[in-house]
Amino acid sequence: MHDAPDVPVTVVPDRTLRVKIIDACGLACTFCHNEGTPVAVDNTGRRPGTFTGTPGRSGRVSIYLATNGAAFLPQRIPADTDFALALAAVRGSLPINEVHFTGGEPTLHPDLPGLIRIARRLDLTVGLTSNGENGAAVLPECAEAGLDRINLSVFGTTPDELAAVQAPRLASSRLAARKLDALARSIETACRYGVKVSANIVIPDHQHVERILRIIEEHGRDVIVRMLVNLEDDGASLTAMQEVIDHLGAVPELRVITAGASDQRTRYRLPDGRTLYAKSIRPVRLPATCTGCRFNNDRDCQEGYYGVRMYRAQNGPFMIGVCIQRMDLCLPLGEFVLSQRCTEVRTFRDDETARLTALHSTPGREPNRG
Repeated sequence: MHDAPDVPVTVVPDRTLRVKIIDACGLACTFCHNEGTPVAVDNTGRRPGTFTGTPGRSGRVSIYLATNGAAFLPQRIPADTDFALALAAVRGSLPINEVHFTGGEPTLHPDLPGLIRIARRLDLTVGLTSNGENGAAVLPECAEAGLDRINLSVFGTTPDELAAVQAPRLASSRLAARKLDALARSIETACRYGVKVSANIVIPDHQHVERILRIIEEHGRDVIVRMLVNLEDDGASLTAMQEVIDHLGAVPELRVITAGASDQRTRYRLPDGRTLYAKSIRPVRLPATCTGCRFNNDRDCQEGYYGVRMYRAQNGPFMIGVCIQRMDLCLPLGEFVLSQRCTEVRTFRDDETARLTALHSTPGREPNRG
């Protein structure tokens, strides 16, 4: 995307911890990375080295599993003292101000409000990424518990569109219609209870432009629409994003760079005053951990260094990871907080914040920090 050179830039230090709280999901999207872990229900009884990322009876996939070296199955994280202590341990070693719950599908967690309350007691902002399939049922209590925002992944505006990206077992237009109805109810419920809502839409190429425009028209008045680049992009995804921007006559207002992670986004203003975001990936690498990695090239490293993730291993400890394509880098929480990798992440965040702030500051004006 080609932003005007005078678009202001805000540099935001990465202070987020992503937490995979559950593996279960009611969709079976053919492009799912499942936060790097195996699909638990399809790998029960298997040992590391024999995990499969191809569709089992669930129909779900984990697209990086064949090469990412994942060595544990994910466990649902209970809302208990162990979780509170794990969050506190991460915060004590690596400054965070937000937790972002992922899955699987977080709204299927039987005590999602309890997890939110634990994070809020630690003075952490809480967000989650969801497909919306159970939001209407749980979001009122989640809002009361302190949920700040929900990022809804939107994979289609029609049943046929949603069914087209599902595994054969779930590629039913009738089922997809129910899922879309549930998504609409989740949006309405979140708005009614004061939870900020974003709609995340991956745009792979030109063929998806019309779908994106329909989503913006259908949901853009209630939620903030964010276009996401396809992680397997060869340039077609960014070109399609630009096509949407040009078609809508959107004007760039602000570029937001997350210092210490690969996330960046540009905020656009539509002619009718609505807001649209376009999100892409910066080629960010950890200076030591990523050096020498077999994926460290423009073709194979699809997410870059995106940030820190926490998991709970089945019958094991909390685990901390830094890359869904290199799950072999995961460390038990106790090892991570004392490790050089933790120091590397913390130092990298600070160094990038200072470097990018200086790069994008204007003489005589306060630098943007967001």
